[in-house]
Amino acid sequence: MADSRYAQGPGKSVIGIGQRMVSIVVEMVETRLRLAMVELEEEKANLFQLLLMVGLTMLFAAFGLMSLMVLIIWAVDAQYRLNVMIATTVVLLVLALIGGIWTLRKARSSTILRHTRHELANDRALLEEDKHE
Repeated sequence: MADSRYAQGPGKSVIGIGQRMVSIVVEMVETRLRLAMVELEEEKANLFQLLLMVGLTMLFAAFGLMSLMVLIIWAVDAQYRLNVMIATTVVLLVLALIGGIWTLRKARSSTILRHTRHELANDRALLEEDKHE
């Protein structure tokens, strides 16, 4: 007995085309999901490494600046110590402001899932071309 899925006739090509379209769409979605997962894993590793490096850098910089401030204050005459403390505080606050602005600009230029978004845009453009034809 013949299975109804493998029936001969004019409907065979329509069903075959539909099955191929569905399998192509499933393969595209699977490929895009795999690409997204690879990119997310890379970004997670990069972000963790970056946070660790930033934390250690900030820790060492803080200790270094504290030591430097104590050294500068001890090295200056007593009558100028207040002026030196004000100047070092202003310099450190300006540097902190510059660092904060630089960090915000870097964070806004994030590239998370850049390749996935690019491929999805290509897929959308190709699908829209097929609709208009």
